[in-house]
Amino acid sequence: MKATGIVRRIDDLGRVVIPKEIRRSLRIREGEPLEIYTDQEGGVVFKKYSPIGEVGDFTMQYAEAINKSSGISVAICDLDNVIAVAGVPKKEYLEKPISNPLSNLLERRQIYSSTSTADELSVIDSADGKVSYLSPIVSEGSVIGAVMSLQSSEKTAPDETEKKLINTGALFLAKQMEI
Repeated sequence: MKATGIVRRIDDLGRVVIPKEIRRSLRIREGEPLEIYTDQEGGVVFKKYSPIGEVGDFTMQYAEAINKSSGISVAICDLDNVIAVAGVPKKEYLEKPISNPLSNLLERRQIYSSTSTADELSVIDSADGKVSYLSPIVSEGSVIGAVMSLQSSEKTAPDETEKKLINTGALFLAKQMEI
């Protein structure tokens, strides 16, 4: 772990202020949950908490089920990384940071549907995969990720079946998080 050279004090309520520069570089947003750990040397470690990451194996199985039943390539992400994919090479997508435009779309809680005239939305910056249809996962009033279908080589607009499958996936995963 690299040292940042910033010293902070804990106030009487136990709060620690994390500087804006560090929050921006680590993409920590206001109100975002953090896990607190202690290490063996007496250090305190803050780690971003991903509620949907708790059901990582389940999300992978869900993506594979949608892909096998419909042939649609699927990706599921939390607010930072792709956590499950099916129908595309896992090595290219899995555990890679999502693109900034995708992150901004999630912040706005928007459903995205590609059209022939719309700007293409990349899943991650380093791969060619473009989003065909995206539905945010909203659990207990907060966006925690998204389920998305990826464009095939024909680049056609998503049909109603594809939209319903992705929307169902997002709603189902949101309900799983509330249990």
